[in-house]
Amino acid sequence: MNGLEFPAGRPRRLGFDTGVPNVARIYDALLGGKDNYAADREAAEELLKAVPGAMAAARENRAFLGRAVRFLAGEAGIRQFLDIGTGLPTLGNVHEIAQAANPAARVVYADYDPVVLLHANVLLAKAVTVAAVDADLRYPRDLLTSPAVRALIDFDEPVAVLLVAVLHFLEDSDDPWKIVDCIKDHMAPGSYLVVSHVTGDDLPPDARQQAREVYENASAPGVTRAYDDIARFFDGLVMLAPGLVNVPTWRPDRITRTPHETLFYAGVGRKPDSTAECQP
Repeated sequence: MNGLEFPAGRPRRLGFDTGVPNVARIYDALLGGKDNYAADREAAEELLKAVPGAMAAARENRAFLGRAVRFLAGEAGIRQFLDIGTGLPTLGNVHEIAQAANPAARVVYADYDPVVLLHANVLLAKAVTVAAVDADLRYPRDLLTSPAVRALIDFDEPVAVLLVAVLHFLEDSDDPWKIVDCIKDHMAPGSYLVVSHVTGDDLPPDARQQAREVYENASAPGVTRAYDDIARFFDGLVMLAPGLVNVPTWRPDRITRTPHETLFYAGVGRKPDSTAECQP
């Protein structure tokens, strides 16, 4: 394939198997959704035993996504969005928020999970300016040059690329920083990168290990990263205030009490200047 080569590491578990916890369905369970099975709920319960704040953090992360998209489609004037690793459709989908602020907004959801794609295609069956594309973040050049993506996204114009709660499913052996650099290279000046990522900075080692074990038995591994490693994803971009922060504190739309521990860091960066496109 073109783009970055597939790195060594554990292969993803693909296909529809209700007996294997699925990362998208675990997240759905944490959000209180209904598109999950017993194995997913059991995995979510095990995660909550290790990290009691995980459910609240997942919901704060979803709220951050809404605030970021609302700002980008409204105040920033972005008319095209690429949501990579979108997860299962739920209340407040990206296209609904973006098009409420700007009816002309175009949205492409990209995921390789067949469970996610099945739900997304049902939801978007009659959509004209929204699409769901089968694509793998680990092959960024293939994803970004896909005809299905290019049908709605013009990378010569500013675009918002959303990497919300997805990069922690790439292990270090996948070199996620190189993947994100490739994406940034394709983005036109004035584009935005939105990232949220799980961290273990405030967790004891045993809690981090227990959480990792939950995802070792699921459809993809889960990796916590420290603040500095997450900040690297924004190299070359201008961070919007308040920077890379605990997820509920990114431009909150209500008075909120900051949790005593940070489980997600989140931020938005803007590309200021043109750079050369990455090569295969």
